[in-house]
Amino acid sequence: MNWSIYFSGLTAMAVFAFTGWLLSLYRNLFFMVAAFSFSASIQHLGQDLSQRALLVMILLSIWALRLCLYLTWRNWGPHEDHRYAAIRKNNAPYFKFTSIYIVFGLQAVLAWVVSLSLLGAITSNAPLNGADAAGVLLIISGLVWETVADYQLSRFKSNPGNHGKVLNQGLWRFSRHPNYFGECCVWWGFYLMALAGGAWWSLPSALLMTLLLLKISGVALLEKDIAERRPGYIEYLKSTSRFIPWRPKDVNK
Repeated sequence: MNWSIYFSGLTAMAVFAFTGWLLSLYRNLFFMVAAFSFSASIQHLGQDLSQRALLVMILLSIWALRLCLYLTWRNWGPHEDHRYAAIRKNNAPYFKFTSIYIVFGLQAVLAWVVSLSLLGAITSNAPLNGADAAGVLLIISGLVWETVADYQLSRFKSNPGNHGKVLNQGLWRFSRHPNYFGECCVWWGFYLMALAGGAWWSLPSALLMTLLLLKISGVALLEKDIAERRPGYIEYLKSTSRFIPWRPKDVNK
């Protein structure tokens, strides 16, 4: 493995992060950094991409397009996610400048580490095997799962009568965070494809994404104060699995 490919990706991440920061000064919005060094990989290989690399690129493009469209639609307008508003408030009055490392720099480094499994899969010349099939199936399942979960949540929030209430129907009946569960499946799927190509060393990619979703920017951050905003969430906590979908508990027993 020529690690120069991977470190060239860090340079690309830094450029994307800095560009995003400049745009945020103009638009006063948060931008998610998601860029990977495919061009560097192709130049290094000097040949046509393998079947595994093409599969990864197609699946990653679908993932990125879905996320981009959903976040653009969800955040369009004057309203801002309360978590982002809290970060802005806690780092006032110089947030416009400190955000370059609090938000954008950190996002770039995290995305760079997460891309490790993509690098392992793309640069492998090993033939496709069963682990690839399992990885593709897990990625597609995760994409479908989180897309349905996001749709159900958006539809629930669009009804003014649901203000302050808790969504406990559909996929949200089996998991308090089915969208994050789907995202986790996607990245473990990419790791399986990297593993199929012999890149066992890319495990930190899936582990870091799982840690972020469960303990840092996902579940833990969202549930920190949600019971204060939605009183019914306490009962929801008792009956519904935190992350992995499971049959709801009967709290009346």
